[in-house]
Amino acid sequence: MSDTNIYDASVDQSAKDAYFTASQSQLIWTRFKKQKAAMVGAWVLVILILSGMFAPFLTPYDPTIAGRDKDYLNGAPTIPQFCDENGCSLRPFIYTHERERSIETNFRWVTTENKDKRRYVEFFVQGSEYQLMFMTFSTHLFGVDEGFIHLFGTDSTGKDIFSRTFHAINTSMAVGTIGVFLAFVLALIIGGISGYYGGWIDSFIQMVTDAVRTIPAIPLFMALAAFIPDTWSAEERFFFISVILGFISWPTLARRVRTHLLTERNQEYVLAAQLCGASSGHVIRKHLLPSFTSYIIVDLVISFPYMVLSETALSFIGLGLKDPVNSLGVMLQNVTSADVLLNYQWYFIPVIFFIVLVMAFVFVGDGLRDAADPYGDTKK
Repeated sequence: MSDTNIYDASVDQSAKDAYFTASQSQLIWTRFKKQKAAMVGAWVLVILILSGMFAPFLTPYDPTIAGRDKDYLNGAPTIPQFCDENGCSLRPFIYTHERERSIETNFRWVTTENKDKRRYVEFFVQGSEYQLMFMTFSTHLFGVDEGFIHLFGTDSTGKDIFSRTFHAINTSMAVGTIGVFLAFVLALIIGGISGYYGGWIDSFIQMVTDAVRTIPAIPLFMALAAFIPDTWSAEERFFFISVILGFISWPTLARRVRTHLLTERNQEYVLAAQLCGASSGHVIRKHLLPSFTSYIIVDLVISFPYMVLSETALSFIGLGLKDPVNSLGVMLQNVTSADVLLNYQWYFIPVIFFIVLVMAFVFVGDGLRDAADPYGDTKK
C-alpha cells in the first residue's frame, strides 16, 4: 500500500473517530455550517445585535432629544460624497442646509442645500455622553466638523432617524430576550412536570394552559395600558411589557415539551435512570429534555421574532412602549399618515431593518432545526 493511501485511510479514520466522539453541540454546529442561508442569516443577526448593543458609539447623536437640528425638521437623508461640480475631495463631505421663507411657497419655511458650503465627515468625534458596559464615554464613531449629519434623515421633531433606528433594535431585542427567557423557563418547568408525572397533575396543568392560551392579547394589553400609571418611567414600562409578553407566550412550547415527555417517559433509558436512583428532576433535565433539543432550540430562536413582532405591534397601536423610548414599534407609529407616505419616504428605513431582523431569525431557526435533527442526514 502506498504512502498516499495510508495517509488517506488515516484521515478517514480520524474523521470517523471525531464524528463518533463529538458532542451534540459540535454535531449541530457542523451540520449548521453546511447551510448557506442559515449562515448568512446568522451573520446578519450578529451584525444587527452588535449594532444595537454598541448603538451609542456607532450613532452620532442621542436619539431621545427632540429638536436637536431645529433647522432640519423632516429632513431628507444626507449622503456623504467625495465629488461634485466643485471638484473632488479625499474626505467625505455633505452640504450645508439652510432654512428660510420663500415667496414661491407663500412664505412657508423651505430647506435648501448650499453646495458652496461643505461640511466634512470626521471619525471618532466627541459628542454627548452615554453609558456602555457600565462606563461613561463621549466618543462617537463619526460626525461632521460643523452642524449635524443625518444619514437616514430626521423626523418631525428633528430627531436623527439613524440614531433612533439602531437604538430601537437594541430596545426591541432586549424586550424579546427578557420575554423569551421568561417564557422558555416557564415552558420547560410546567411542560416538564405535566408530561413526566401525567395523571391529575397533567389534567390540572393543561386546564391552566388552555386558560392562558384563550386570553386575547389585545384586550389584555388595553386593560393593562389603562392600569399603568402615567408616573411610571420608561424603564418601568419597558420591564412590565417584557414580563407580560413572557407570561402569555409559554403555553405553546409547554405543550410541545409535555407531548414529548408523555411519549418518552416510558422508554427503557428513563427506566434505567430511575432504577439507578435518579430523581425526577434529574431524569427530566439530563435525559428527557436533551432528547428534545432540536425542537427546544427551534422554538427558542423562532420565539424571538414573534416576541419582537408582539412588542412592535403593541407599540404601533399605542399600547406598548412610548416616546422617549426608542423601539421598532414606536418608530413604526410615524409611518401611518398619508403625508409621510407621500413626502417623507425615509421614515420607512427602520421598517427595512425590522424585516431583515425577523427574516434573519427565521433563517437561523430553520437552519438550527435541520442541524439539530439527528435523522437529518438520512433524509437527504
